[in-house]
Amino acid sequence: MQHETELIGTVAMGLSAAFVIGLISVQLHIPPIVGYLIAGVIVGPFTPGYVADASLASQLAELGVILLMFGVGLHFSLHDLLEVKRVAVPGALIRIVIGSLLGLLVARIWGWSNGAGLVFGLGLSVASTVVLLRALIDYGALGDITGKIAVGWLIVEDLVTVIALVLLPVLASSMGGVSPHETGNGVAETVAISLAKVGFFLLVMIMVGRRVLPWIFERVAGIDSRELFILAVLALALGVSYGASRFFDVSFALGAFVAGLVLSETDFGHQAAEELYTIREAFGVLFFVSVGMLIDPAFLLHHPGQILIVTLIIVVAKTIVAYAVTRLLGQPRSSALTVAIGLGQIGEFSFILATMAVSLQILPKLGSDLILAGALTSITINALIFRYLSRIQVWLDGRLGPVPITLSELG
Repeated sequence: MQHETELIGTVAMGLSAAFVIGLISVQLHIPPIVGYLIAGVIVGPFTPGYVADASLASQLAELGVILLMFGVGLHFSLHDLLEVKRVAVPGALIRIVIGSLLGLLVARIWGWSNGAGLVFGLGLSVASTVVLLRALIDYGALGDITGKIAVGWLIVEDLVTVIALVLLPVLASSMGGVSPHETGNGVAETVAISLAKVGFFLLVMIMVGRRVLPWIFERVAGIDSRELFILAVLALALGVSYGASRFFDVSFALGAFVAGLVLSETDFGHQAAEELYTIREAFGVLFFVSVGMLIDPAFLLHHPGQILIVTLIIVVAKTIVAYAVTRLLGQPRSSALTVAIGLGQIGEFSFILATMAVSLQILPKLGSDLILAGALTSITINALIFRYLSRIQVWLDGRLGPVPITLSELG
């Protein structure tokens, strides 16, 4: 009987702890994600008291990843990206390159392999979509040109990470890890085969998206049943993710992203995003709780130097690079500062990337732990800085002189 209640216990205790600690975090003006991570530590195996089932939590987290990536695909806007492409695309790519090189440098100093260093650096380079969007909404900048630049920047980073998640299993052997699909082929041939599978999957999804999905959702919408519409959306997200993994050797994450992207091109994309929001948020909380279960509080005490270096790369180095690049690309100081500070943290994509890299034996467990610790510290610091962003801008204007915001500077 105890075995039969483990799923209920894991969900109940995980969500309850997340609610309590998340509520406290909000009261302290800290992003609730920090509270969810701490809740995971509380119900995890490294602290006394109730211990949630880690294997069940990881499967629930996988559902959270699928719904998260599906939501990213639903909100992907090629129009918004093209509107700010002259800033967002080069800015994001330059920062990813510099962040990855910094991660590689410290990883080599610590004696890790080049493959581990590159993955570690990439994990430190990509910001949290959830944290940044929430910060922009609270600051009232989501709908203006600054918000569009930041969101466009995020889209580029998300796309780079999705590509990395596709190629990582393929390149695992050449990066010092273990490939889940050993074929005996060379790296170039293996990559070509994998890309061909991805291309065929995309072709199938485009054909289905243009013909089948509109037909299905038109009839579901015609029934005027909200629960059937939600069921159709969930079936699409989970079914495509499973089918992509089962028949095309494509990750759950990529399958969900493509499914969301295809649905976003139909007339039902906006409605699907609204209906899925609550469910996605609930499983997203479980995702962060499951990540928190991996954090050992003793690790934070035993590796303060390495955690400090990681935090400095995320919060200081990445912010300086983003600010400098944004200014060089013609943006006013206030816009560049908002974008740079907003991107000075890491989150869900870094967790996903680190988890996959550890499972492929590319990244040592220490690297994953440092990324988790870096996320915890950077999200907390980022929230505090954003809280005083207006004062920081006033102080800079006082020292350097005010600079007006003009839309023409976007070019």
